[in-house]
Amino acid sequence: MGTFKAIRIDKSDAGYQAAFTDFDEADLMDGDVTVRVSHSTVNYKDGLAITGKSPVVRRFPMIPGIDFAGVVEASTNPAFKQGDEVLLNGWGLGETHLGGYAQKARVKADWLTPLPAGLTRAQAMAIGTAGYTAMLSLLALERHGVTPDMGPAIVTGASGGVGSIAVALLAKAGWRVIASTGRPQEADWLKALGAAEVIDRNELSAPGRPLGKERWAAGIDSVGSHTLANMLAQTSYGGAVAACGLAQGMDLPASVAPFILRGVSLLGIDSVICPQSRRLEAWARLASDLDAGKLASLTTTVPFEAAIDRARSILDGVIRGRVVVEIP
Repeated sequence: MGTFKAIRIDKSDAGYQAAFTDFDEADLMDGDVTVRVSHSTVNYKDGLAITGKSPVVRRFPMIPGIDFAGVVEASTNPAFKQGDEVLLNGWGLGETHLGGYAQKARVKADWLTPLPAGLTRAQAMAIGTAGYTAMLSLLALERHGVTPDMGPAIVTGASGGVGSIAVALLAKAGWRVIASTGRPQEADWLKALGAAEVIDRNELSAPGRPLGKERWAAGIDSVGSHTLANMLAQTSYGGAVAACGLAQGMDLPASVAPFILRGVSLLGIDSVICPQSRRLEAWARLASDLDAGKLASLTTTVPFEAAIDRARSILDGVIRGRVVVEIP
């Protein structure tokens, strides 16, 4: 046993603090696999955890980071052995269980996913929970039966982590993609990822009508609130929207009109306790369908010491695409 570098969040009478520290390996939580972490990433939820702007963290002290990739250092579970490359998304990591912003993690074997063939650990974290959630959303739309010949698909928050990968995945699957963003300067970049059209998020973010003109057959939404309500109101007959985020808010100020007059479906996407079979399906599709060049074009890599700053920045909407954190 020894110490390792980690980001630690504490909450006391003095306030809420996130800082780098030496963490004692003996204080790691229960689990049957110990992983030497090599990469993590910055998701919107990580920003909420680092800043304390939302009650993401449920116990203190906490090591944040809802993702990691690394190499098994020790295992008492026959499913994994020393040297196996693995990744982890969700399962309360960085919320109720010590997370991925650390050089080591101890977790349950059932939470781990073997690194898919064809992906490096860095690429897996470039995808991260954001990209994995985007693929879960696409799979949900496919299972529901909506197809590209029914009309275009819209992606909200398109310049962010979930949105940028959703644009690339939908385009690869044959959809005509409409990208909604609050950063019009990213239009060329979004079109390079596969968007056929870029619209200003203000078209959807204000209170709207219960039912609007039919503009798209499918959607992937990471924003919530009025944006999701307007997406539903403008979805064509028999269409579906996958909802996976709440950047604008947790509320849904919508009416039943799209559901009972157009048969529109709202598909909820959970990435935290998603069953292992669906995780494996999503990661296999990501490894085969996500263009490595496009993934690289939407990824920035930063050293471990920059993680706190980047996690704060993601809440300001200034980060484009994905951020990989290298953990030495």
